[in-house]
Amino acid sequence: MDEQKPNFAEEFLIAEEVWDALHARRAVVALESALITHGLPYPQNVEIAREMEGLVRAEGAVPATVALVEGRVRVGLDETTLERLARAEKATKVSLNNFGITLARGGLGGTTVAATMWVADQVGIRVFATGGTGGVHHGRVDVSADLPALATLQVAVVCAGVKSLLDVEATREWLETYGVPVIGLGTDEMPGFYTRRTGLPVDVRVESPAEAARFITEHWHIGFRGGVLVTVPLPEEVALTPEEVEAAVAQAEAEAHRQGIRGADVTPYVLASLARLTDGRSIEANLALLRQNARVAARIAIALEQAGQILLS
Repeated sequence: MDEQKPNFAEEFLIAEEVWDALHARRAVVALESALITHGLPYPQNVEIAREMEGLVRAEGAVPATVALVEGRVRVGLDETTLERLARAEKATKVSLNNFGITLARGGLGGTTVAATMWVADQVGIRVFATGGTGGVHHGRVDVSADLPALATLQVAVVCAGVKSLLDVEATREWLETYGVPVIGLGTDEMPGFYTRRTGLPVDVRVESPAEAARFITEHWHIGFRGGVLVTVPLPEEVALTPEEVEAAVAQAEAEAHRQGIRGADVTPYVLASLARLTDGRSIEANLALLRQNARVAARIAIALEQAGQILLS
């Protein structure tokens, strides 16, 4: 089903369905694979991956889940590869700094927001659906690679805001400083991933994916090369309150500190602790926002296609 296509580095292996859509300038939505390899336990990880692909297709767009598989950049995955990623015990979490290293070593790699954006930009996919983005960490000079990617790669990222573990206010200031427009779908303020509100304003509120696509089109049409962040509050019925998220995160981080957990191991530990401390409600919220973002991203991609903004690299 996969066929190597011209005009890309030989490491790229683009699924026929994705290539045909790109070549015809039809709507394609990129999806990350770190969600599968590192975000959720099996079988929830493969189930939501399949569901997001199905939701994108149901809206009339083509899903393109991105992953590194045995020295190749796969753009569009078959069922066997999705299942393999979901069951993998030693997959690498791939960002920009270890992208080439992971390719050279072979094996499996789940692409983060930054890595998925880079691949999407390389092949001409202009819309990407994810859960939440990285950002600025509390109390230390630590900025996620997602932010520079947003400032430099021409991809519209549909998400439910910045991940709740981060300094959302500092992240919002970073996005403004580096010229990344923040669009709010049905909201005047940035959502907070597990919560619907943060008190921080978006640059513009829109009421539909088509209206969001109009602003994205204009941003790129006048010559800006960077990305656009489209934030979508998660459904109200599954949202957590800011107070309970803050309390749970603080408790989880304190536990991590007592156990000597540091660096890249902190985030997965805290997310697992959140699920425990909220009786599974954080996972329920995560799954709901992923479904919602896949649908919204597909509708934006369709609107961009109609506006002639689906560009081939």
